[in-house]
Amino acid sequence: MTLGSSLTTPPPTLTEGEALDLARAHIGLTGTLAPLTSERDLNVRLTTPQGRLVLKLANSAEPADLTALQTQALLHLEPQALPTPRVIRTLTGETEAATPHGTLRLLTWLEGHPQHLTPRTPAQCAAMGAISARLSLGLQGYHHPAASHVLQWDIKQASALRPLLPHIAADLRPLATETLDRFDRDIKPALAQCRTQIVHNDLNRHNVLVDPANPDHITGILDFGDMVETPLICDAGVTAAYQIDPARPIESLTTFARAYHAILPLTPQERHLLPDLAATRMLTTLAIASARAARYPDNAAYILRNVPAAAAGLVALSQAPRQMLEIS
Repeated sequence: MTLGSSLTTPPPTLTEGEALDLARAHIGLTGTLAPLTSERDLNVRLTTPQGRLVLKLANSAEPADLTALQTQALLHLEPQALPTPRVIRTLTGETEAATPHGTLRLLTWLEGHPQHLTPRTPAQCAAMGAISARLSLGLQGYHHPAASHVLQWDIKQASALRPLLPHIAADLRPLATETLDRFDRDIKPALAQCRTQIVHNDLNRHNVLVDPANPDHITGILDFGDMVETPLICDAGVTAAYQIDPARPIESLTTFARAYHAILPLTPQERHLLPDLAATRMLTTLAIASARAARYPDNAAYILRNVPAAAAGLVALSQAPRQMLEIS
């Protein structure tokens, strides 16, 4: 597998003046700017007298229908009691705007503290199980023709990661290869029998905000850029991968799974697959991030931000007794 164009094309760039010109032209507002981190797009916080918002400029390699997939998902979620961004209409009432720099979107700013800066707790892990299930429930009934696109971050595509294994650190490569072999042999065939829908597909700890006074309370869900139609349990596996505490892999995975199952019941087969799908997501993180960091050394720190936790989690899961990782 080679990295797709959206993963090999650098994010757009704008001068401060160009960004302010876009804000004035499309929403009639101006203010002060602050850059936000992003892997593929350009994200800027704009603070105006009316409040703060996020100006997003899509990667030039991203097809317009994929940007629309994300925008319309947020519109679908607006009536629901979920902490997701709201789409801000332009002066002409549009939800997106074509600009010389790429497709522009404007979203509300969500308050909260980045989850990855907070301690892991069982209560926070359970809260993530619940919010992940609520988000997937909220997306049920949402359909879009672009949702069937091929995305390297989609767990069901893990077989295509094999050419990237040499980018993984040598000490982890045997375990990564074993994980991928198990996916190809046992997990991939089983996924074909699982229910599918459009999902967020990237609830990692950098994409979640919490209440600074109560870090066990989720206040924001960010970054819908990896949305895809895939087996529902793959999305649960994604979120679980980032909630597993390497020091307590059994307890944290079962805490997450039980909280998820209480909101959106999983089938026996889905429950059986969850531990392996979490491990496969960790492998995906190691493979793609390592390959991209080699390509973009200037942005390596951001690209590799989830690699240490993924490596520790994959090792911890491999050492845990399999029968202890499944919920009854």
